[in-house]
Amino acid sequence: MLFHVFNSQDERRKFGGSAFVEMQFCKLPSGTKVKELVAVSNIDHWQNDSLYIDDENKFYQEYSHVFNCGIYNNLKSGTVDIYGINYYAPSLTDSIIKRILEDRPTDYETLLEWLNMSKAYNGFYILGI
Repeated sequence: MLFHVFNSQDERRKFGGSAFVEMQFCKLPSGTKVKELVAVSNIDHWQNDSLYIDDENKFYQEYSHVFNCGIYNNLKSGTVDIYGINYYAPSLTDSIIKRILEDRPTDYETLLEWLNMSKAYNGFYILGI
């Protein structure tokens, strides 16, 4: 299993500590400036509703072409940076889901369920290790 959901921080720590890439809902309000969305000071790691990835290499191999439209902390855009902040606007979610359904990479069902839940938020993040 590539993706994990934990019910508590204690459960996450027992499973693997902090060696995860974290997919997190963006809970900042719609209309927040992009510079603020990707500011380190606005990121609160280790949320219980996040999706955790424990094999960053496999994730990058299978999903980097899908997540190639995120905005980095330096406001540039490109392929997912598994060591940094990547923000994905709500308008990108459906096209990301479509690409995942076309390719059906490892553990895609878990990711699709989480991405559908992300539609209730102002996009989502992929937060690197």
